[in-house]
Amino acid sequence: MGVMTETSEFSYLPGQAQALSLPVPSAERLSLTLPDGRELSALHYGDGVPAITLLHGAGLNAHTWDNTALLLQQPVLVIDLAGHGDSSWRDDADYTAHTLAPDVALALEAWTSKPQILVGQSLGGLTAAAVASTHPELVRELIVVDITPGIDTSGGPAALRAFYEGPTDFATRDELVDRAMALGFGGTRPETERGVFLNTRVRTDGRVEWKHHFAHLAAKALSAPTPESGVGWADLAGVSAPLTLVRATRGFVSEADAEELKRRVPDARIVAIDATHNVQETAPAELAELIRAAADAVG
Repeated sequence: MGVMTETSEFSYLPGQAQALSLPVPSAERLSLTLPDGRELSALHYGDGVPAITLLHGAGLNAHTWDNTALLLQQPVLVIDLAGHGDSSWRDDADYTAHTLAPDVALALEAWTSKPQILVGQSLGGLTAAAVASTHPELVRELIVVDITPGIDTSGGPAALRAFYEGPTDFATRDELVDRAMALGFGGTRPETERGVFLNTRVRTDGRVEWKHHFAHLAAKALSAPTPESGVGWADLAGVSAPLTLVRATRGFVSEADAEELKRRVPDARIVAIDATHNVQETAPAELAELIRAAADAVG
C-alpha cells in the first residue's frame, strides 16, 4: 500500500466543509497494486482505521461521496472502482459487478481491519452486494443505494449516452462544463466545475479527457442493461449481513422494485429518501445519517 501526495483534488474540501459548518477532516489518496499489476485507488478521510466503505456508481468516482464523508465525521474509505477515478482501466473493459468485487475485497483486506458498513450506489451497490455474498467476513452491514437487479435504468443511461457522444477529449474543462449544463447535468456552475475537475485529467498533449473508461467506451458501455451486471436476486438473497435498500423517490428504483426486493429478501429494510439517483449528492445529510446510525449500532 502506498500513499500518493497529490493534494489539489482536496482543494474543494474547505469550502464544502464551511458550507456544512463542519471541520475539515484529514484526507489522503491511497494506492494498492493488484496481483495483475493494475492500480486500485481510494480516498481515506479522517484519522484511524475506517469502519465505513463507500462505492460510487458508473461514470463517477470517489469524490461523489465528499459531502457524505464530511457529514459522517468519522474515518471513511472511499474506493475508485476499476476504470474510474485514479484506478487503472481494465484491458477487457469488463466493469460488471462480479468483476469489480474482487478488487474491492482486496482493498478491504489491505485498508481495513474489521467488517465494514459497505455502502454502494448504483453500480457500486451491485458491486457491494457481490462482495457481501462472496466475502461475508468483510461486511458487517450492506447498504444498497437506488439499485436492484434487473430494474429499468433506460432513462439514466440514455442521458449519459447523449453526454458522452462525440469527442472523448477537449481543449478545456470549460467546454465540458458547458456541455454538462446544456444537457441538464450538475447544479450551479461552480458545482459542475468541481465535478468536471475531479472527473477529468489533462493529458501530456494538453487536451482534457475523462478519467473513467466508460466515457471512452461511450454508447457501447452504457447501453448494457442492468441484468448483465452479473449480480442477480440470488446474490442479494445470499447476503448474510443486514441489508438496507435506499430508494431515491426521484431515482431509478420504483416502489414496485422495492417491494420485489422485500418479497425476495424478507429481512431487508427499505428506506425512501427524497433524492435523485445520485443520493449521495442530492441528499447527503439524510444518507449520512442513515449510514451513521448503522455504524453506531454496530460500533
